Amino acid sequence: MNFWSIYQHGFARVAACTGHTVIADPHANAEAVLRHARRCAEEGVAVAVFPEMGLCGYSIEDLLLQDAVLDQVEAALGEVVAGSAELLPVLVVGAPLRHRNRIYNCAVIVHRGRILGVVPKSYPPNYREFYERRQIADGADERGGSIRVGGESVPFGVDLLFEAEDVPGLVLFAEICEDMWVPVPPSAEAALAGATVLVNLSGSPITVGRAEDRKLLCRSASSRCLAAYVYAAAGLGESTTDLSWDGQTMIYENGVLLAETERFPLGDEYAVADVDLDLLRQERARMGTFDENRRTHAARTGDFRTVGFELDPPLTDLGLKRRLERFPFVPADADRLALDCYEAYNIQVEGLQQRLAAIGGPKVVIGVSGGLDSTHALIVAARAMDRAGRPRSDILAWTLPGFATSEHTKENAHALMRSLGVTAAELDITPTARLMLSEMGHPFASGEPVYDVTFENVQAGLRTDYLFRLANQRGGIVLGTGDLSELALGWSTYGVGDQMSHYNVNSGVPKTLIQHLIRWVISSGQFDEETGKILAAILDTEISPELVPGEEMQSTESKIGPYALHDFTLFHVLRYGFRPSKIAFLAWHAWHDEEAGAWPPGFPETKRMAYELPEIRRWLEVFCRRFFGFAQFKRSAMPNGPKVSAGGSLSPRGDWRAPSDSSARAWLRDLERIG
Repeated sequence: MNFWSIYQHGFARVAACTGHTVIADPHANAEAVLRHARRCAEEGVAVAVFPEMGLCGYSIEDLLLQDAVLDQVEAALGEVVAGSAELLPVLVVGAPLRHRNRIYNCAVIVHRGRILGVVPKSYPPNYREFYERRQIADGADERGGSIRVGGESVPFGVDLLFEAEDVPGLVLFAEICEDMWVPVPPSAEAALAGATVLVNLSGSPITVGRAEDRKLLCRSASSRCLAAYVYAAAGLGESTTDLSWDGQTMIYENGVLLAETERFPLGDEYAVADVDLDLLRQERARMGTFDENRRTHAARTGDFRTVGFELDPPLTDLGLKRRLERFPFVPADADRLALDCYEAYNIQVEGLQQRLAAIGGPKVVIGVSGGLDSTHALIVAARAMDRAGRPRSDILAWTLPGFATSEHTKENAHALMRSLGVTAAELDITPTARLMLSEMGHPFASGEPVYDVTFENVQAGLRTDYLFRLANQRGGIVLGTGDLSELALGWSTYGVGDQMSHYNVNSGVPKTLIQHLIRWVISSGQFDEETGKILAAILDTEISPELVPGEEMQSTESKIGPYALHDFTLFHVLRYGFRPSKIAFLAWHAWHDEEAGAWPPGFPETKRMAYELPEIRRWLEVFCRRFFGFAQFKRSAMPNGPKVSAGGSLSPRGDWRAPSDSSARAWLRDLERIG
């Protein structure tokens, strides 16, 4: 495989094209189509979509009944077909065609010198400003037929799918303008029948607010149909006798806007994006109700015809034309991030509040280290008490310093507990840890600087053991603080350790989101100004378990890898089941240039990083070995906690169910494809 080719990683490049239409001049419009097509071919586009009746103009009205125009449309269509012979893209062109006793408003699918098929408009509108049925026949019942175009008989009907036999998952379906606006659009049936890329050739004159309506429908169609939706509307050159036109183009994929162009363009415009066919396939495989819906409508979806073709896509490096979030759990858009943080925080708060109410309102026992995770769990607990009308003193918070606890983190822990008004205490675990290590015969007890996993886990285990016993003594439950990223990597001490608690509010929150949740808590004024200052100081602290003594702080990320990369991998594994080689391809495009793309609001410039492919591959291997080959036994016994992100959770009772004794070999073999 060529690692750098989008077509080797399940993508297909699509384009929605618009430009200057010349009314009743099909030859000029054919040249415009081919001009677009040549440009698209240079960029490796697989599918290029053009506006409704683009070969003659949508606003042609009764000129559509003139033989001179219709003759020229067929001749111009022949020019497009001939001109496409050496070009890559499938061209979806709008043209009126004569068939039997009527004229049909058609999408003509052209590829490499031949017409693959013709799809008529199902629902020509005849209300308000529209009078299409005066000239155009209803095509909704045209199924299983053929039409003669350019001296050849080709498939004709609303039951046609066009499948690229050498690009797995690329299956096209065309509908035309009004077809999208009806309650049950043709594209819905086509998606159930297997179409993954739905295209809409539109005339659609513009009125105030209509552009947003179109976006709503395109987004909804792509989301409901688990498909890409490519929309191209008519623009400059259409008649303004009574209407105007904006040339809107857009590409959605499963509810996400991938690309759009400026409206009211003066010349040629096109939106281009790389559609992820793997993502669509995975979504359909996961959502069993999608196929159950197909079975409900099998009488019609089973009758679709498939026209195959060879795309022969380039396997060279074409770049990647889609926006990628460096942090898939953390949107870079400020408004979206604020909403996500509001929802995530309140999901956690409501989850804890309900659990406490359901079990008789016990106190909350929590260990506070001065790090991000325990800090966030504590402020969630504080807000849960506020909502329940209970005093924050019902939160019993301990900081439990060990051999390597720094004064800085301990001071932060005490300051935060004081500012929140919780019941605070300190319990030094080092005497008990020394006793345990001595009774075990550990070399550290004899003065040797042996800081192995036993040394670390004695401390982690004692902290949890004390918290559980304190909860027994004080009538409370232990609140877990470990996050989703740690669960993925197995970065926790099993059993009597930080893997266990009575309820864990952080289990659905990835490490990369927690810092932004804390920033949102500060900026939205959830607590007083003094608490905000302490939270800001905690945000600036290095992530560390603080278990090994030494002058240099023990860095978690230097040992297991950057959480930024691990969370990137986790999202694409958990949400879409992508193979490691594809995740590496996506990660390189997202992370290789720190100056490219957007960073989440508030992300410190000093912490902005770039990663090249060897480093990405290295940490991907660590992730695969730990996630698939090691850590599941810890997740299989994880406590209750709320799902937070649409990216998924790792609860064995929810999103992720896996055997504890599986192998990582399949994923590691795929990594070898990177080279």
